[in-house]
Amino acid sequence: MSQLSALREEIEPWEHFPTQLQEALHLLELVTDPADALVADIEKETDSIEQELQQRESNLLLTGEHSRGNAIVTIQAGAGGIDAADWAAMLMRMYIRWGEDRAYKVEILDMMAGEEAGVRNATIEINGPYAYGKLRSERGVHRLVRLSPFDQAHRRHTSFARVEVMPEIDNDVEVRLDPKEVRMEVFRASGHGGQNVQKNSTAVRLIHVPSGIIAVCQNERSQIQNRETAMRILRARIYEMEREKKDAEVARLRGEALSAEWGNQIRSYVLHPYQMVKDHRTDVETGKTQAVLDGDIDMFIEAWLRSQVGIQAEAGR
Repeated sequence: MSQLSALREEIEPWEHFPTQLQEALHLLELVTDPADALVADIEKETDSIEQELQQRESNLLLTGEHSRGNAIVTIQAGAGGIDAADWAAMLMRMYIRWGEDRAYKVEILDMMAGEEAGVRNATIEINGPYAYGKLRSERGVHRLVRLSPFDQAHRRHTSFARVEVMPEIDNDVEVRLDPKEVRMEVFRASGHGGQNVQKNSTAVRLIHVPSGIIAVCQNERSQIQNRETAMRILRARIYEMEREKKDAEVARLRGEALSAEWGNQIRSYVLHPYQMVKDHRTDVETGKTQAVLDGDIDMFIEAWLRSQVGIQAEAGR
């Protein structure tokens, strides 16, 4: 039933386009004077159709197995000290704003504050149609260049943060996870700056012993709720690890050169000495840095998706 509902949501808007176009043409036939008030109505209707068509065309690029589903996004501060922690917090805000602008449900699952500012790492869940399909393009290292607000000499600093994007895995999707291989640790949930905010140990850390993958949740009020959420994150990370292994094997067979992900940023955000955000995979760039940091990243997402069309078709042959 869920698959049927998803297909209906995909097909019905396309079926509605001819009706919308016919209505616009009928209005156009009624116009006798360019100054007629109907002209504004027609322009509004055609703009709406065009925007909807562009959105539907973008969705056609999202053909992955979990593209329609929700996304779990983890941001981890890298090299750069306090500036890196602040940069990780800026990225977290960027993705939260991106989700909220689309009326998606955004929830912070876990967050470890930096010692002086920002966050060392954070995990957020973004629930909405095609959240994972779009945000998977954000996976990789993000680089920031700016005048540091934490440097008394106000020198230019370069900071790095790593973004991981995983699909929320349904329970009916098979993930090889033996409960005997998962170790659970409990601790007290912490607030900003690392201070304990609960007397009881409700926060949960799950460790997948064979792979070393860790999932943490301390956002919920009870240990049981935190364990359930941490298990969802763990299953998603293990699934993503297996998928990356398959992708690496396909790349090896195709003769692609594989490079260390941490050492190669996918995007640079330069705030000084000039204003520019550039995606190094697609060469798409913009000078509207504040808009990007406020969540306007669709230009980068769509360019990456379009760049993958040929690669996915070749991999499928």
